[in-house]
Amino acid sequence: MTRKILNIFSILGLLGCLAYGIFLWKAGVLTSLDSLHRYVAGYGSWSALFFLAFQAVQVILPVLPGSLGCLVGVLAFGVLKGFIFNYVGIVIGSLGAFALSRLYGRPLLFRIFSSSMIEKYDRWMEKKGRFVHWLAILIFLPVAPDDYLCFLAGTTTISWRNFATIIVLGKPFSIALYSLGLTTLFTHLIPWS
Repeated sequence: MTRKILNIFSILGLLGCLAYGIFLWKAGVLTSLDSLHRYVAGYGSWSALFFLAFQAVQVILPVLPGSLGCLVGVLAFGVLKGFIFNYVGIVIGSLGAFALSRLYGRPLLFRIFSSSMIEKYDRWMEKKGRFVHWLAILIFLPVAPDDYLCFLAGTTTISWRNFATIIVLGKPFSIALYSLGLTTLFTHLIPWS
């Protein structure tokens, strides 16, 4: 039941983001990077705080794919600030997902994720110590299901310190790849003035 509710919230969140994007497009905000930057700057530090919160929450309750959030961050705030805001928000969200699963345990995984995903990654945990090694590698790569891995990690014996170290050191690379790669692709497909 919880998975269905989360899916509904995710769909509603995605539709809300799409509607907001259409509104911004019609309002002329998305016609150039300059107009987008002026719009974001008009909200002052609230825009950064909102974006940080959005990125943190989207790890726990996916509204948009994390890669699109990274793209939005770089487009809205510029390369350096966008990367920093993406990084901080995603790290906070990753720690939040870990904390929730540490508190509620494996039953939370089965309420949020499919049993096929859980079974797939459970096989990696069969040998003692193997999970930490694979977690470090997968968090570093930009194609892994990071949100799930953060929840899964909370149900293992990995310490808070080891998990936080893996997230803090492993996340910058994948976020940079998403942020810069998607921004480059986006600006080539939609040439903004």
